[in-house]
Amino acid sequence: MEYVEPIRNKKKIESVKRILKENGTRDFLLFLIGINSGLRISDILKLRVQDVKDKDYIEIYEQKTGKYKKIPITNSFKKPLNEYILDKNNSEWLFRSQRRNYPISRIQAYRIICTACDKAGIKTKIGTHTLRKTFGYHFYNKTKDIALLQWIFNHSSPSVTLRYIGINQDIIDASLKSFAL
Repeated sequence: MEYVEPIRNKKKIESVKRILKENGTRDFLLFLIGINSGLRISDILKLRVQDVKDKDYIEIYEQKTGKYKKIPITNSFKKPLNEYILDKNNSEWLFRSQRRNYPISRIQAYRIICTACDKAGIKTKIGTHTLRKTFGYHFYNKTKDIALLQWIFNHSSPSVTLRYIGINQDIIDASLKSFAL
């Protein structure tokens, strides 16, 4: 597995949102949920309309860990989500493939995200995990609560979480840029 980066620049995030919204609500919503929930793409893709309709939380058992997770449906994606599912059946996949009655694949999600990020001029390594890392990076920068983020991500230590979201690299970069002998 290749290491990917979070999207650190908020203007770039807004640019990706605009690009995805032009492609359609499904891809836009996939991105919104990813960057605002911290869920893995494998857990996002298996959601059905009934998992979010008339709910305040997304409740799942994580595919990777098997652990129960309850994530609030926040104002950041509640309105577009409700508009998107308005005419959908409860049993429908939230991120349904256009060709068949299955959710889009991880590969298709990867293509959607990478294409939009490329169009937005993002030059760092991008992948589906970028969504989760972007959530973590900005959550940490806003709250500075590494313990809570560690718990949300189910990581074993704060140092794992800091490395995972790229904060350690930011600290190294800032320190070395001002270092001179």
